[in-house]
Order: sequence, then structure tokens, then C-alpha cells
Amino acid sequence: MKKALTIALAAALASGGMMAQAYEQGDWVLRAGATTVDPDTDSDDINLPMDVVAKADVDDDTQLGIIPMYMVTDKFGVELLAATPFEHDIAADVQGANLSVDAGSTKHLPPTLSVQWYPRGGQDGWQPYIGIGVNYTVFFDEDVDNELVDTLGALTDGLVDGADLDLDDSFGLAGQVGVDIPFSDRWSVNVGVWYIDIDTEAEITAKAAGEQVAKVKFDVDIDPWVYNIGIAYRF
Repeated sequence: MKKALTIALAAALASGGMMAQAYEQGDWVLRAGATTVDPDTDSDDINLPMDVVAKADVDDDTQLGIIPMYMVTDKFGVELLAATPFEHDIAADVQGANLSVDAGSTKHLPPTLSVQWYPRGGQDGWQPYIGIGVNYTVFFDEDVDNELVDTLGALTDGLVDGADLDLDDSFGLAGQVGVDIPFSDRWSVNVGVWYIDIDTEAEITAKAAGEQVAKVKFDVDIDPWVYNIGIAYRF
């Protein structure tokens, strides 16, 4: 994804950097494209039966990003990062062993509201920007993978035959950089990068015949890099 960002940025600079597109107070800009959430995961130890210790790992996902922005002045805008729901597989990496267990999956929506500074606002040509904002991530549809249930069953001599997963919602800061490079008066190529502070408390509930037999809680720092490659239209 990072290589694709570099190629897209270079191509846009080469083909459209001289086209006119001044951003001014009162303008709306709608960005849309492929938005990738790439977690930089770190977690507390997950203490499983038989003194087995694991750590959580969360994979990446790409969805349609829909990102409106309003120019409050010629230099400052307000942007909302929105997207179709992301879905991530979660693994439990067993410490001290070359073993990774498919633990489950979750969906989430990470709306992020940012204030942006446009140093070239009011001027024709390319429009770089930097921003800082807040993120609220909502997790839902958490599922436990059968491989984790089987592993818990093996560690408890067949006692555990089911499990539930729950992730708390997250509130944190976000920073971003990006650029719109016009190829007509109103259309641009957009490349954007965010770093978002997403921390959650996870809870795994082990069950036997539908009844709870054990529960483990642990903190997970997801802290993803988020990349968008797409187009922008100025209203």
C-alpha cells in the first residue's frame, strides 16, 4: 500500500500539478477512494489455560472511503473521515512458540473529525494539507474463530466448547498529511495518510455447554496507519 501511495503521488505530480484549483472559504471538497486501515498492533499478555501466553495481532483491511471537507477560511478546513465498515481478522500469537491461532474477527467504523491547514489555500495548483483531530471507533459483530475454541478445548481437556469476544469502543487523537493534485478545474487526485490512536479492552469469555467457565481481559493498542488513494471533487 505504501508503494502504491508513492506511485500515485508521483504520477499525479507529473500529470496534473500545473492545473488550476484554488481552495477558498465556503468550498466543499468530497474525497473518495480506497482507504486502508493498517494496524500497528501491540497487546497485553493473553493468559490462556496451562500457562500458555499469547498476544493479539490484527490484520489490515481496505474499504471505500467517503471523506467530505469544508473550507472554513481560505487556509483552514474541517474534514470527516468516513468509510464502509472495515473487517479485521484477529490472531493470537503464542509466545515462545512458532504458533499463531486464528482467534476471531471484528468489524468497525472509525469516524475521524479533523481540522486541516492548507498552506496554499486561495492559490491555484496543488493543495497540500496537514491536520489534527479526534477519532471515535465503534466495534461490532465480534466473532470467535473455531480454531481458538478448539485450542481452548485442547488446553482444558475438552471442557471449553465455545467462546465470546467483546471489544470496547475507542476514543483517541489522530494526525494526518495529504495532498490534492488537480487534473481539471474541479477534479483532483487525492493521497492522504492518517495515524490514529485506537486502544480497546478485549474480553474473551470461555464457555462450556453455554455457561461461562472463564473470562480474560486484556488491552490492545491497534494504533493504525490509514492510507487513502482516490479522487476529490470541489463544489
